[in-house]
Amino acid sequence: MRSDRTRTGTEAETRTGGPSRRQVVGILAAALATVSVPATASATATATASGTVARSRQPLATGPLFIGTYTSSGGPGIGLASYDTATGRITATGTLQGVGDPSYLTVHPDGTTLYAVNERQDGGVTAIALGADGGHTVLGTRGTGGSSPCHLSVHPGGRWLFSANYGSGNVAVHPIEASGALGERTDLVTHSEPAPGPGQNGPHAHQIVTSPDGGHVLAVDLGTDSVYTYRLDETAGTLTQVSYATLPAGAGPRHLVFHPSGQFAYLANELNNTIAVCGYDPDSGALTPGEPLSTGAGGPGSSFPSQPVITANGAFVYLANRGHNSLSRFAVEDDGAGLRLLDTVPVGGDYPRQLALSPDGALLFAANQRSNAVSVFHVDQDSGQLASAGAPFASPVAVCVLPL
Repeated sequence: MRSDRTRTGTEAETRTGGPSRRQVVGILAAALATVSVPATASATATATASGTVARSRQPLATGPLFIGTYTSSGGPGIGLASYDTATGRITATGTLQGVGDPSYLTVHPDGTTLYAVNERQDGGVTAIALGADGGHTVLGTRGTGGSSPCHLSVHPGGRWLFSANYGSGNVAVHPIEASGALGERTDLVTHSEPAPGPGQNGPHAHQIVTSPDGGHVLAVDLGTDSVYTYRLDETAGTLTQVSYATLPAGAGPRHLVFHPSGQFAYLANELNNTIAVCGYDPDSGALTPGEPLSTGAGGPGSSFPSQPVITANGAFVYLANRGHNSLSRFAVEDDGAGLRLLDTVPVGGDYPRQLALSPDGALLFAANQRSNAVSVFHVDQDSGQLASAGAPFASPVAVCVLPL
Protein backbone atom coordinates (compact mmCIF):
# COMPACT_ATOMS: atom_id res chain seq x y z
CA MET A 1 0.00 0.00 0.00
CA ARG A 2 1.10 3.51 -0.67
CA SER A 3 -1.09 5.20 1.89
CA ASP A 4 -1.82 4.89 5.61
CA ARG A 5 -5.36 5.31 6.84
CA THR A 6 -6.93 6.54 10.05
CA ARG A 7 -10.71 6.15 10.40
CA THR A 8 -13.25 8.31 12.16
CA GLY A 9 -13.09 8.33 15.94
CA THR A 10 -9.33 8.68 16.26
CA GLU A 11 -7.36 11.76 15.44
CA ALA A 12 -4.32 11.16 13.25
CA GLU A 13 -0.94 11.61 14.88
CA THR A 14 0.36 14.97 13.66
CA ARG A 15 3.85 15.18 12.24
CA THR A 16 6.08 17.65 14.00
CA GLY A 17 9.46 19.20 13.46
CA GLY A 18 8.98 20.08 9.78
CA PRO A 19 9.48 23.57 8.47
CA SER A 20 6.43 25.78 8.01
CA ARG A 21 5.30 26.26 4.43
CA ARG A 22 4.32 29.84 5.13
CA GLN A 23 6.66 32.79 5.21
CA VAL A 24 5.92 35.44 7.79
CA VAL A 25 4.07 38.31 6.20
CA GLY A 26 4.92 41.94 6.83
CA ILE A 27 3.03 44.74 8.49
CA LEU A 28 -0.52 45.14 7.20
CA ALA A 29 -1.36 47.70 4.58
CA ALA A 30 -2.15 50.97 6.33
CA ALA A 31 -5.38 51.45 4.42
CA LEU A 32 -7.77 48.81 5.70
CA ALA A 33 -10.63 48.61 3.23
CA THR A 34 -12.96 46.40 5.28
CA VAL A 35 -15.01 47.00 8.38
CA SER A 36 -15.80 44.35 10.98
CA VAL A 37 -19.31 42.96 11.38
CA PRO A 38 -20.49 39.93 13.38
CA ALA A 39 -20.81 36.62 11.56
CA THR A 40 -24.58 36.95 11.45
CA ALA A 41 -24.72 40.63 10.51
CA SER A 42 -25.98 41.83 7.16
CA ALA A 43 -23.39 42.25 4.44
CA THR A 44 -23.95 42.63 0.71
CA ALA A 45 -23.64 39.16 -0.76
CA THR A 46 -25.82 36.91 -2.90
CA ALA A 47 -25.21 33.17 -2.77
CA THR A 48 -25.16 31.35 -6.10
CA ALA A 49 -26.19 27.91 -7.24
CA SER A 50 -23.24 25.68 -8.08
CA GLY A 51 -21.05 28.67 -7.44
CA THR A 52 -21.84 29.99 -10.88
CA VAL A 53 -25.52 30.90 -11.32
CA ALA A 54 -27.14 33.57 -9.13
CA ARG A 55 -30.25 32.56 -7.26
CA SER A 56 -31.82 35.86 -8.20
CA ARG A 57 -31.93 36.11 -11.97
CA GLN A 58 -32.36 39.86 -12.27
CA PRO A 59 -29.60 41.45 -14.38
CA LEU A 60 -26.59 41.00 -12.13
CA ALA A 61 -24.66 44.25 -11.71
CA THR A 62 -22.63 43.01 -8.77
CA GLY A 63 -21.49 39.70 -7.40
CA PRO A 64 -20.36 38.65 -3.91
CA LEU A 65 -16.67 38.25 -3.21
CA PHE A 66 -15.03 36.39 -0.31
CA ILE A 67 -11.37 36.87 0.64
CA GLY A 68 -9.38 34.35 2.68
CA THR A 69 -6.62 35.52 5.02
CA TYR A 70 -4.23 34.44 7.79
CA THR A 71 -5.69 35.77 11.03
CA SER A 72 -2.55 34.68 12.87
CA SER A 73 -0.54 37.05 10.65
CA GLY A 74 -2.86 40.04 11.01
CA GLY A 75 -5.67 39.16 8.62
CA PRO A 76 -9.12 40.33 9.75
CA GLY A 77 -11.00 37.09 9.04
CA ILE A 78 -12.93 36.31 5.86
CA GLY A 79 -13.22 39.55 3.92
CA LEU A 80 -16.68 40.30 2.55
CA ALA A 81 -17.02 42.41 -0.57
CA SER A 82 -18.93 42.84 -3.81
CA TYR A 83 -17.57 43.37 -7.31
CA ASP A 84 -18.99 45.19 -10.28
CA THR A 85 -19.40 42.57 -12.99
CA ALA A 86 -18.75 45.14 -15.73
CA THR A 87 -15.88 47.21 -14.33
CA GLY A 88 -14.36 44.74 -11.86
CA ARG A 89 -14.38 47.35 -9.11
CA ILE A 90 -14.43 45.81 -5.62
CA THR A 91 -16.37 47.36 -2.74
CA ALA A 92 -15.86 46.21 0.86
CA THR A 93 -19.00 45.18 2.76
CA GLY A 94 -17.61 43.77 6.01
CA THR A 95 -15.67 40.97 7.66
CA LEU A 96 -16.81 37.53 8.74
CA GLN A 97 -15.12 36.91 12.06
CA GLY A 98 -14.81 33.81 14.22
CA VAL A 99 -12.96 31.66 11.67
CA GLY A 100 -9.24 31.13 12.33
CA ASP A 101 -6.72 31.30 9.49
CA PRO A 102 -9.24 30.81 6.66
CA SER A 103 -6.56 30.59 3.97
CA TYR A 104 -8.61 28.72 1.36
CA LEU A 105 -12.32 28.94 0.56
CA THR A 106 -14.81 27.02 -1.53
CA VAL A 107 -18.60 26.96 -1.91
CA HIS A 108 -21.12 24.11 -1.91
CA PRO A 109 -22.52 23.26 -5.37
CA ASP A 110 -25.93 24.60 -4.31
CA GLY A 111 -24.39 27.94 -3.35
CA THR A 112 -25.81 28.02 0.18
CA THR A 113 -22.73 27.15 2.24
CA LEU A 114 -19.16 28.46 2.28
CA TYR A 115 -16.32 26.26 3.54
CA ALA A 116 -12.95 27.42 4.85
CA VAL A 117 -9.82 25.64 5.99
CA ASN A 118 -8.33 26.59 9.35
CA GLU A 119 -4.63 26.44 8.47
CA ARG A 120 -3.23 25.77 11.91
CA GLN A 121 -1.21 23.07 13.67
CA ASP A 122 -4.46 21.43 14.77
CA GLY A 123 -6.15 21.73 11.41
CA GLY A 124 -9.84 22.28 10.92
CA VAL A 125 -12.53 22.98 8.35
CA THR A 126 -15.38 25.41 8.99
CA ALA A 127 -18.85 25.64 7.43
CA ILE A 128 -20.62 29.01 7.02
CA ALA A 129 -24.27 29.33 5.98
CA LEU A 130 -24.69 32.09 3.38
CA GLY A 131 -27.79 34.18 3.94
CA ALA A 132 -29.69 35.41 0.91
CA ASP A 133 -29.77 38.87 2.49
CA GLY A 134 -26.03 38.85 3.13
CA GLY A 135 -26.28 37.61 6.72
CA HIS A 136 -23.82 34.74 7.14
CA THR A 137 -23.71 32.29 10.06
CA VAL A 138 -20.80 30.11 11.19
CA LEU A 139 -22.19 26.57 11.52
CA GLY A 140 -19.16 25.01 13.22
CA THR A 141 -15.70 23.54 12.75
CA ARG A 142 -14.45 19.95 12.48
CA GLY A 143 -10.89 18.76 12.92
CA THR A 144 -9.12 17.46 9.84
CA GLY A 145 -6.95 15.04 11.82
CA GLY A 146 -3.80 16.69 10.47
CA SER A 147 -1.86 19.92 10.48
CA SER A 148 -1.95 23.03 8.31
CA PRO A 149 -4.80 22.22 5.90
CA CYS A 150 -4.33 24.46 2.87
CA HIS A 151 -6.97 23.32 0.36
CA LEU A 152 -10.49 21.94 0.33
CA SER A 153 -13.18 21.06 -2.19
CA VAL A 154 -16.70 19.67 -2.30
CA HIS A 155 -17.53 16.49 -4.19
CA PRO A 156 -19.94 17.30 -7.08
CA GLY A 157 -22.65 15.25 -5.38
CA GLY A 158 -22.59 17.74 -2.52
CA ARG A 159 -22.38 15.15 0.27
CA TRP A 160 -18.64 15.10 1.01
CA LEU A 161 -15.96 17.67 1.78
CA PHE A 162 -12.30 16.90 1.08
CA SER A 163 -9.35 18.71 2.65
CA ALA A 164 -5.57 18.52 2.18
CA ASN A 165 -3.30 18.76 5.24
CA TYR A 166 0.00 20.22 4.11
CA GLY A 167 1.91 19.85 7.37
CA SER A 168 1.06 16.20 8.01
CA GLY A 169 0.82 15.07 4.40
CA ASN A 170 -2.65 13.55 4.50
CA VAL A 171 -6.14 14.12 3.11
CA ALA A 172 -9.43 14.03 5.01
CA VAL A 173 -13.09 13.41 4.22
CA HIS A 174 -16.06 14.92 6.08
CA PRO A 175 -19.76 14.32 5.46
CA ILE A 176 -21.94 17.33 4.66
CA GLU A 177 -25.27 17.43 6.44
CA ALA A 178 -28.52 18.72 4.92
CA SER A 179 -27.97 22.05 6.66
CA GLY A 180 -24.51 22.41 5.09
CA ALA A 181 -22.82 21.74 8.43
CA LEU A 182 -20.04 19.15 8.63
CA GLY A 183 -20.20 15.79 10.36
CA GLU A 184 -17.39 13.83 12.01
CA ARG A 185 -14.52 12.88 9.74
CA THR A 186 -15.03 9.58 7.90
CA ASP A 187 -11.52 9.07 6.55
CA LEU A 188 -7.92 10.23 6.73
CA VAL A 189 -5.28 8.97 4.30
CA THR A 190 -1.57 9.69 4.72
CA HIS A 191 0.82 9.72 1.75
CA SER A 192 3.51 7.29 2.94
CA GLU A 193 5.06 6.38 -0.43
CA PRO A 194 7.06 7.25 -2.47
CA ALA A 195 9.84 8.75 -0.38
CA PRO A 196 9.94 12.54 0.04
CA GLY A 197 11.64 14.56 -2.69
CA PRO A 198 14.91 16.50 -2.35
CA GLY A 199 14.87 18.90 0.57
CA GLN A 200 11.52 17.60 1.87
CA ASN A 201 11.04 16.10 5.33
CA GLY A 202 7.85 14.25 4.45
CA PRO A 203 4.66 14.36 2.39
CA HIS A 204 2.91 17.72 1.95
CA ALA A 205 -0.60 17.39 0.53
CA HIS A 206 -1.38 20.65 -1.27
CA GLN A 207 -4.64 20.09 -3.16
CA ILE A 208 -7.51 17.62 -3.33
CA VAL A 209 -10.06 17.79 -6.15
CA THR A 210 -12.59 15.57 -7.95
CA SER A 211 -12.12 14.71 -11.62
CA PRO A 212 -14.69 16.28 -14.01
CA ASP A 213 -16.52 12.97 -14.47
CA GLY A 214 -16.84 12.58 -10.70
CA GLY A 215 -15.25 9.14 -10.81
CA HIS A 216 -12.01 9.87 -8.98
CA VAL A 217 -10.50 12.15 -6.36
CA LEU A 218 -6.96 13.42 -6.97
CA ALA A 219 -4.54 14.69 -4.32
CA VAL A 220 -1.45 16.69 -5.28
CA ASP A 221 1.50 16.25 -2.90
CA LEU A 222 4.44 18.66 -3.07
CA GLY A 223 6.57 16.67 -0.61
CA THR A 224 6.55 13.38 -2.52
CA ASP A 225 6.47 14.91 -6.03
CA SER A 226 3.34 12.89 -6.69
CA VAL A 227 -0.35 13.02 -7.57
CA TYR A 228 -2.49 10.31 -5.95
CA THR A 229 -5.77 9.05 -7.42
CA TYR A 230 -8.54 7.65 -5.21
CA ARG A 231 -12.00 6.23 -5.60
CA LEU A 232 -14.59 7.56 -3.18
CA ASP A 233 -17.09 5.24 -1.52
CA GLU A 234 -20.04 7.61 -1.65
CA THR A 235 -21.89 5.66 1.05
CA ALA A 236 -19.12 5.34 3.63
CA GLY A 237 -17.12 8.45 2.73
CA THR A 238 -13.84 6.57 2.43
CA LEU A 239 -11.03 6.78 -0.14
CA THR A 240 -9.28 3.86 -1.83
CA GLN A 241 -6.07 4.57 -3.73
CA VAL A 242 -6.07 3.25 -7.30
CA SER A 243 -3.07 5.00 -8.87
CA TYR A 244 -0.35 7.55 -8.38
CA ALA A 245 1.83 9.56 -10.74
CA THR A 246 5.31 10.88 -10.04
CA LEU A 247 6.89 14.10 -11.23
CA PRO A 248 10.63 14.79 -11.65
CA ALA A 249 12.43 14.80 -8.30
CA GLY A 250 12.21 18.23 -6.74
CA ALA A 251 9.38 19.44 -9.00
CA GLY A 252 7.15 20.26 -6.05
CA PRO A 253 3.69 19.85 -7.65
CA ARG A 254 1.21 22.26 -6.05
CA HIS A 255 -2.11 22.60 -7.90
CA LEU A 256 -3.74 21.23 -11.05
CA VAL A 257 -6.77 22.21 -13.10
CA PHE A 258 -8.68 19.95 -15.49
CA HIS A 259 -9.54 20.66 -19.12
CA PRO A 260 -13.34 20.67 -19.64
CA SER A 261 -13.03 17.48 -21.69
CA GLY A 262 -11.80 15.66 -18.60
CA GLN A 263 -8.98 14.04 -20.58
CA PHE A 264 -6.18 16.41 -19.58
CA ALA A 265 -5.02 18.35 -16.55
CA TYR A 266 -2.48 21.17 -16.17
CA LEU A 267 -0.20 20.83 -13.16
CA ALA A 268 1.79 23.71 -11.65
CA ASN A 269 5.13 22.66 -10.17
CA GLU A 270 6.09 25.13 -7.47
CA LEU A 271 9.74 24.23 -6.91
CA ASN A 272 11.10 23.78 -10.44
CA ASN A 273 8.97 26.63 -11.80
CA THR A 274 7.19 24.67 -14.53
CA ILE A 275 3.74 23.59 -15.68
CA ALA A 276 3.02 20.14 -17.10
CA VAL A 277 0.25 18.85 -19.35
CA CYS A 278 -1.02 15.56 -17.92
CA GLY A 279 -3.09 12.96 -19.69
CA TYR A 280 -5.97 11.60 -17.62
CA ASP A 281 -7.77 8.26 -18.07
CA PRO A 282 -11.30 8.55 -16.66
CA ASP A 283 -11.67 4.75 -16.52
CA SER A 284 -8.57 3.93 -14.47
CA GLY A 285 -7.98 7.33 -12.89
CA ALA A 286 -4.36 7.24 -14.03
CA LEU A 287 -2.66 10.60 -14.52
CA THR A 288 0.30 10.71 -16.93
CA PRO A 289 2.44 13.86 -16.66
CA GLY A 290 4.13 15.16 -19.80
CA GLU A 291 7.36 17.11 -20.09
CA PRO A 292 7.49 20.17 -17.82
CA LEU A 293 7.04 23.46 -19.68
CA SER A 294 8.45 26.89 -18.91
CA THR A 295 6.19 29.35 -17.15
CA GLY A 296 7.97 32.27 -18.83
CA ALA A 297 8.72 33.62 -15.36
CA GLY A 298 12.44 33.02 -14.87
CA GLY A 299 14.16 29.87 -13.71
CA PRO A 300 13.84 27.57 -10.68
CA GLY A 301 14.40 29.40 -7.43
CA SER A 302 13.46 32.80 -8.85
CA SER A 303 9.72 32.30 -9.14
CA PHE A 304 7.23 29.88 -7.64
CA PRO A 305 4.02 29.19 -9.58
CA SER A 306 0.97 28.85 -7.38
CA GLN A 307 -2.36 28.18 -9.04
CA PRO A 308 -3.50 27.55 -12.64
CA VAL A 309 -7.04 28.32 -13.80
CA ILE A 310 -8.71 27.58 -17.12
CA THR A 311 -11.44 29.35 -19.08
CA ALA A 312 -14.80 27.59 -19.29
CA ASN A 313 -14.33 26.88 -23.00
CA GLY A 314 -10.92 25.32 -22.36
CA ALA A 315 -9.13 27.78 -24.64
CA PHE A 316 -6.75 29.49 -22.20
CA VAL A 317 -4.87 28.67 -19.01
CA TYR A 318 -3.59 31.33 -16.61
CA LEU A 319 -0.88 30.74 -14.03
CA ALA A 320 0.12 32.94 -11.09
CA ASN A 321 3.88 33.34 -10.53
CA ARG A 322 5.09 34.35 -7.06
CA GLY A 323 8.47 36.04 -7.06
CA HIS A 324 8.20 37.04 -10.71
CA ASN A 325 4.86 38.57 -9.68
CA SER A 326 3.23 37.92 -13.01
CA LEU A 327 0.46 36.00 -14.72
CA SER A 328 1.32 33.60 -17.54
CA ARG A 329 -1.17 33.16 -20.37
CA PHE A 330 -1.18 29.88 -22.28
CA ALA A 331 -3.14 28.87 -25.35
CA VAL A 332 -4.60 25.38 -25.08
CA GLU A 333 -3.88 23.41 -28.24
CA ASP A 334 -4.46 19.94 -29.74
CA ASP A 335 -7.86 19.58 -28.07
CA GLY A 336 -6.26 19.98 -24.66
CA ALA A 337 -3.10 17.95 -25.19
CA GLY A 338 -0.81 20.98 -25.53
CA LEU A 339 -0.04 24.35 -23.98
CA ARG A 340 1.69 27.24 -25.72
CA LEU A 341 2.98 30.19 -23.73
CA LEU A 342 1.59 33.44 -25.14
CA ASP A 343 2.88 36.03 -22.69
CA THR A 344 3.28 37.10 -19.08
CA VAL A 345 1.84 40.29 -17.61
CA PRO A 346 2.58 41.98 -14.26
CA VAL A 347 0.05 40.99 -11.62
CA GLY A 348 0.08 44.43 -10.02
CA GLY A 349 1.01 43.10 -6.59
CA ASP A 350 3.48 41.01 -4.62
CA TYR A 351 3.32 37.21 -4.29
CA PRO A 352 0.09 36.20 -6.08
CA ARG A 353 -1.00 33.22 -4.01
CA GLN A 354 -4.25 32.28 -5.73
CA LEU A 355 -6.34 33.02 -8.84
CA ALA A 356 -10.07 32.82 -9.60
CA LEU A 357 -12.24 33.58 -12.62
CA SER A 358 -15.65 35.18 -12.20
CA PRO A 359 -18.59 32.88 -13.01
CA ASP A 360 -19.03 34.47 -16.45
CA GLY A 361 -15.29 34.30 -17.15
CA ALA A 362 -15.04 38.03 -17.87
CA LEU A 363 -12.86 38.86 -14.85
CA LEU A 364 -9.76 37.31 -13.30
CA PHE A 365 -8.94 37.93 -9.64
CA ALA A 366 -5.51 37.50 -8.02
CA ALA A 367 -4.89 37.45 -4.25
CA ASN A 368 -1.51 39.10 -3.58
CA GLN A 369 -0.32 37.93 -0.17
CA ARG A 370 2.63 40.24 0.48
CA SER A 371 1.19 43.45 -0.93
CA ASN A 372 -2.12 42.97 0.93
CA ALA A 373 -4.27 43.45 -2.13
CA VAL A 374 -6.50 41.81 -4.74
CA SER A 375 -5.82 42.59 -8.41
CA VAL A 376 -8.58 42.37 -11.02
CA PHE A 377 -8.22 41.89 -14.79
CA HIS A 378 -10.63 41.98 -17.71
CA VAL A 379 -10.40 38.79 -19.80
CA ASP A 380 -10.80 39.16 -23.56
CA GLN A 381 -13.12 36.33 -24.53
CA ASP A 382 -11.54 35.82 -27.96
CA SER A 383 -7.80 36.26 -27.38
CA GLY A 384 -7.62 35.56 -23.66
CA GLN A 385 -5.62 38.76 -23.18
CA LEU A 386 -5.64 40.32 -19.73
CA ALA A 387 -6.15 44.02 -19.08
CA SER A 388 -5.96 45.59 -15.65
CA ALA A 389 -9.32 46.67 -14.24
CA GLY A 390 -7.70 49.41 -12.15
CA ALA A 391 -5.80 49.85 -8.92
CA PRO A 392 -5.68 46.74 -6.68
CA PHE A 393 -8.19 46.49 -3.85
CA ALA A 394 -6.52 46.82 -0.43
CA SER A 395 -7.10 43.67 1.64
CA PRO A 396 -4.71 42.66 4.43
CA VAL A 397 -2.97 39.29 3.98
CA ALA A 398 -5.14 38.35 1.00
CA VAL A 399 -4.29 34.73 0.16
CA CYS A 400 -7.52 33.49 -1.45
CA VAL A 401 -10.30 35.16 -3.42
CA LEU A 402 -13.64 33.58 -4.29
CA PRO A 403 -16.02 35.46 -6.63
CA LEU A 404 -19.58 34.12 -6.88
